[in-house]
Amino acid sequence: MPELPEVETIVRDLARQLPGAEIRDVEVAYPDLVQGEGAGDFARGLRGAAFRQVTRRAKNILLHLDRGLLVVNLGMTGRLLVRRPGDPAPSHLGVRIRLADGRELDYHDVRRFGCLQRYTDEGWARREEALGIEPLSDDFTPAWLAEASRKSRVAVKTWLMDQRRVVGVGNIYASEALFRAKIDPRRPAHSLRPEESARLVGAVREVLREAIEFRGTTLLDYRDASGERGEFAGRLRVYGREGEPCRTCGNPVERIVQGGRSTFYCPHCQR
Repeated sequence: MPELPEVETIVRDLARQLPGAEIRDVEVAYPDLVQGEGAGDFARGLRGAAFRQVTRRAKNILLHLDRGLLVVNLGMTGRLLVRRPGDPAPSHLGVRIRLADGRELDYHDVRRFGCLQRYTDEGWARREEALGIEPLSDDFTPAWLAEASRKSRVAVKTWLMDQRRVVGVGNIYASEALFRAKIDPRRPAHSLRPEESARLVGAVREVLREAIEFRGTTLLDYRDASGERGEFAGRLRVYGREGEPCRTCGNPVERIVQGGRSTFYCPHCQR
């Protein structure tokens, strides 16, 4: 599932390409991808609207229009691509947004776990209240982490992935951040000492920024807004490397399952 770096990469791409463009027409091939209203109302509501800006909140792509917002969540395998005349059509096209200048903004999704939904500004503000803190914001500090986790007996890796607490950090980057912070992912969140909270905040910020610099991690499905693969996979230190030597100590990387998700870590480095 695309995490914060992948979504941020797509947002930055779209922010350079969409503002000022007007929507001419909308086709919905799979109505189950549209939430909050029927496919017909969704299409009619978007026709004639113009893009103002593109931003991100958590793992959501926010397409700000001159009337409300179109919010896209990529789910597991969703892709949002800007296609120019003559470019090949995507294989699992779910929603086609034709622009007045001849381009298309296409959403396609093999497994169809993603979704698109229109919001008013007020409606999105209410929806946003359920989302946690942004890990690249000034609010994500060691003091905040220590206070927010001080009563939680949940494993720190599971805690970090809870989008009601911290947004955008999924399975890949939680494993990577905990490795960089030298913290065992099985530790209860409340057990973190002040210096460990500081290391973890720093590691989360570091790995997310580095992954954004390399345009995200492509393991299987992720592509940016131009259809290109992310380049961060080769820099992963533990994720997906079960049995391979730790890049720091040389001992084998191990895999465990937490909350139904694979966690990769080095038992020697992360104690």
